[in-house]
Amino acid sequence: MCQVCYSTLPSIGMVRYCRCGAPETQAAMRRIEADLSRRQMIGGMAAVVGMFAGFGLAPKEVRAQTPGKPLLLTNLRLFDGENLSMRQDVDILVEGGRIVSLVARGQGPADADRIDCGGRNVIPGLIDMHWHTTLVAVSQIAAMTQDIGFLHLMAGREAGATLMRGFTTVRDVGGPAFGLQAAINRGVVDGPRIFPSGAMLSQTSGHGDFRFSNTLPVMPGDPADYAQAQGMSAIADGVAEVLRRTREQLMKGATQIKINAGGGVASQYDPLDSTQFTEDEVRAAVDAASDWNTYVCAHVYTPKGIQRCIKAGVKSIEHGQLADEDTVKMMADNGTWWSIQPFLADEDANQYTDPKAIAGQKLVAEGTVRAFELAKKYSVNWAFGTDILFAGTGESQGRQLAKIARFVSPLEALHRATGAAGKLLALSGPRSPYDGQLGVIAENALADILVVDGDPETDLAWLGDPNNMRLIMKGGRIHKNSLGA
Repeated sequence: MCQVCYSTLPSIGMVRYCRCGAPETQAAMRRIEADLSRRQMIGGMAAVVGMFAGFGLAPKEVRAQTPGKPLLLTNLRLFDGENLSMRQDVDILVEGGRIVSLVARGQGPADADRIDCGGRNVIPGLIDMHWHTTLVAVSQIAAMTQDIGFLHLMAGREAGATLMRGFTTVRDVGGPAFGLQAAINRGVVDGPRIFPSGAMLSQTSGHGDFRFSNTLPVMPGDPADYAQAQGMSAIADGVAEVLRRTREQLMKGATQIKINAGGGVASQYDPLDSTQFTEDEVRAAVDAASDWNTYVCAHVYTPKGIQRCIKAGVKSIEHGQLADEDTVKMMADNGTWWSIQPFLADEDANQYTDPKAIAGQKLVAEGTVRAFELAKKYSVNWAFGTDILFAGTGESQGRQLAKIARFVSPLEALHRATGAAGKLLALSGPRSPYDGQLGVIAENALADILVVDGDPETDLAWLGDPNNMRLIMKGGRIHKNSLGA
């Protein structure tokens, strides 16, 4: 008998009657609980939407073509992402999230909805091959100390800004991006497609070991530090541990694996010239990724580190600005991709006070110029990326791409952030969560399309101002249209 009934119900003789266990009472309680659960769910959903709205993340009305009708983009000059030339003899027909065809100008279906591009230039959605979705909008100290919910909300806001800069796809090379990827894919927030690597793999003392030296030695039973617990990095020593950590990221949904195979410019412990992970350890990550039909990309700068990665089967070298000529030739001979960032120690670069970091930054900046020269000389496959990390300067993303036009023609620079980048993304094979070709405006490709104010044949300075993105389409959905009626 419940205590409430015992204390309140009248007694008959020596017996107090309680109806709590009666079938009709239990049925009533179930109805009340169900109603409360429903109210809590609705209230919780409202709270979540309100929280996202406070950061400017609430889903916006997305304008698209009339349901069941194709959309025709007309009166345009086209860069298709692959051919280094412009054409103005076609219109673009979009339906069901894909590019149906490039039709002869003026010959599209009469029943299609139309967007007149006003003679402007049309290019594929941009791709950043070296992005840190959840770590770009905050400082390193914030990333290592703030509540993880704050980091994710900041990342969500930055994702919307990334899309408004014209970047419709990013390859995330380190950080807990799986949740944001799911939210974007489900339309909860606006943002680019994300190819997540999950936690970046690092050896002890490597580029990705964010622990303080006073926490050492680490014992087998010690809990993971904050960075590892939240999925920013995963420390692995020895083949068995590398296999385990690689498989964990694949289990979470990684489209490729990121390892740190060398030192960093501003790393607190690992020097820039250090080589990290043995060849057997690197090969273990490659083997585990290959078993899942995907690949490994590696943060590494030096010839020794790059060559070790290539021998072990790494498919994409991230950075690599200190590569010598023999190493670049080895990359070309093995079909290894080179993900190059315009590290030029300029106004957009991270600012350092440590003399060692300043010297390393200068060395890498000099190597950046040489890297573009060697990539061209040996016809290495290369793609564009930014690596804006722990800086809060994501707004420089478009400017970073514009800088590539210092080394190649503007159209080739765009190609490296569209068609070429799409080919590198395709190495994820069946692990890609997006069914369709990216980086090109071609038949049956995913309809990621930008209408821009600016001439891609002459310069790319217009990329620095998001206002020059007059129409932004991702997967056939229009996220921005300032073309007018």
